[in-house]
Amino acid sequence: MTQAQLERYLWGAATTLRGTIDAGDYKQYIFPLLFFKRICDVYDEEYCKALAESDGDVKYASFAEHHRFQIPEGAHWKDVRETTTNVGVAIQHAMTELEKANPATLYGIFGEASWTNKNRLSDATLIDLIEHFSQQELSLDKVPDDQLGNAYEYLIKEFADDSGHTAAEFYTNRTVVKLMTLIANPQPGESVYDPTCGSGGLLLNCALHLRDEGKEYRTLRLYGQEINLLTSAIARMNMFLHGIEEFSIVRGDTLARPAFLEHDRLKQFDVILANPPYSIKSWNRERFESDPYGRNVWGTPPQGCADYAFQQHIQLSLNPQTGRSISLWPHGILFRDAEADMRRKMIEADQVECVIGLGPNLFYNSPMEACLLITRREKPAAKRGNVLIINAVNEVRQDKTIAYLDDEHIDKIYTAYKNFSDQDAFCRLVENQEILDKGASLNISLYVSNVDSDLEKVTIDDALREWEQSSSDLKQSMTQLFEMLDTPAE
Repeated sequence: MTQAQLERYLWGAATTLRGTIDAGDYKQYIFPLLFFKRICDVYDEEYCKALAESDGDVKYASFAEHHRFQIPEGAHWKDVRETTTNVGVAIQHAMTELEKANPATLYGIFGEASWTNKNRLSDATLIDLIEHFSQQELSLDKVPDDQLGNAYEYLIKEFADDSGHTAAEFYTNRTVVKLMTLIANPQPGESVYDPTCGSGGLLLNCALHLRDEGKEYRTLRLYGQEINLLTSAIARMNMFLHGIEEFSIVRGDTLARPAFLEHDRLKQFDVILANPPYSIKSWNRERFESDPYGRNVWGTPPQGCADYAFQQHIQLSLNPQTGRSISLWPHGILFRDAEADMRRKMIEADQVECVIGLGPNLFYNSPMEACLLITRREKPAAKRGNVLIINAVNEVRQDKTIAYLDDEHIDKIYTAYKNFSDQDAFCRLVENQEILDKGASLNISLYVSNVDSDLEKVTIDDALREWEQSSSDLKQSMTQLFEMLDTPAE
């Protein structure tokens, strides 16, 4: 199959569910079935290869060392396909047994979909789904990791388009992800962390970025935490289907119970990329005031907006020497009064390297403008005492209700970041003290205007003359009109 054919084939499974369940629920059924089918087809492929190597020794071909995952008796795709009644029970049984047989890698990966609820999915619907997936063989030989991984990402995007307000919980605009990865610049052997990893796109893209550059991507250590059970499972499947095995993605609440600790302290990472949930109100502010991990180093955010709780978690999770972070936020984090004191302490500590203002509609189902906040624990000597402010609000392509960064937008922004110098009407190097003198506001328009430079040259006198001329022209036109109305008819 070509990439396009594979994508149509996988999306065809989703169309089987149309009218049966809500579009937002497709992913909890389609992703586990796809992963289940892939595991079984690869197992069969490995079995046939080992059988050929041993001149037909069935016992040899079944040895665990020849298989990436173990499939217990009665838990194969073929066993489910042969079931005609209580199909949901058969699916649930097979997935549970697979998780038990592979506890270190697959525990909890299939989620908690209600396979046995016939009011939601009848036997006939499940049989149709199973038969649809059975049309194609998803072995490594027929569908390599790259191809299936790309198709899986395509499905994630399609489900995001279909699932309305919940999309932002598991999907980050992939053109923004590309820009974030370029700026973060992960290197072989480094650790990369996403505290709110969603479907794992930011983490995965770091590995794929290294691979595309011809660098050793398999030594990259990937860590993620995600509060939603299904979304964390999608992230783990995403890694496996792309052929990535060195990762740790844990389900849990990052603010309440951070998953990655060392010696009772937050584990520290070389690179952190994040698109945290913005302005959440349901979080334990009281506990954060006396946080056992010391994450309130700049202060405690207001109850109605936990943004700086996440940002402080990110900052304390950075390696003191190599650590750098880039996080995607709405613009409000740059200038809201309620967080001014925390922002001041962050700037006084000289940990803000760059702020990039992006355009509207880059968040799913939200017209808000986005920004990237780039920080370090220890800035390079040449960058100390300054913050690069980039106004890239106009560097977007609008497509209906969603915006994208095209390659030329990404290149322009990334080049400005790398140069770390002034560029007329686009970016400016600002001293920390100037920012502090402006109330610690990082509001981009205070430093770099997105108004056309020709318009900026128009003086007040010029504007006043234009207004007077316009008023004179209007007065003259009205006089002529009234004169015409007063003229008697012939």
